[in-house]
Amino acid sequence: MSETQRSRSKTLSAGPKAAPAAKVRASAAKTPAAKASRASAVAQPAAGSDVAAVDKVDTSYLQSLMGYNARRAALSIIELFLERLAPYGLKPVDFSVMTTIHHNPGVTSRQLCAALNLLPPNLVGLIQSLESRGLIERKPHPHDGRAVGLHATPKGHALMEQAEQTASDLEIEKTTRLTPAQRKTLLELLQKIYL
Repeated sequence: MSETQRSRSKTLSAGPKAAPAAKVRASAAKTPAAKASRASAVAQPAAGSDVAAVDKVDTSYLQSLMGYNARRAALSIIELFLERLAPYGLKPVDFSVMTTIHHNPGVTSRQLCAALNLLPPNLVGLIQSLESRGLIERKPHPHDGRAVGLHATPKGHALMEQAEQTASDLEIEKTTRLTPAQRKTLLELLQKIYL
């Protein structure tokens, strides 16, 4: 018997009886009842299986990380900062730039970028915005003819005196669980990381 005849013989012998049964099983598997039965089998764990439920979330590992703790503390303060400083039209980066100019008359853009870890392209638009609001002005640098010093205008000084008081008050409010000595120590320790 040739290979073709053998193959044909197997198909014929399995044919009419096997094929309908396979079709019935395949079509039955597609019914909604069959799908629901399979889903409940997956959803219902077998008795004695190790399925855990969490009553209290364990974040002890995250709490052991400096970055996580610093970020969580910062976020809790920044949320309030955004709310309290909104009347002054100052976001955190605006505040940082304005307060540095307020306390350092004649500071250059390059010095601001280095002190605040800002990229020069990001600072350009910010300086223009503060200048258009009448909060800062540019003056020639006394020693470097190519540089320009940034100065707070009287309006900028007045704004920053109020804004800085608001920022100081909210930080004290958010750190009420710390003593003044603990607050000072925390600031010193954080600065050891990034300064």
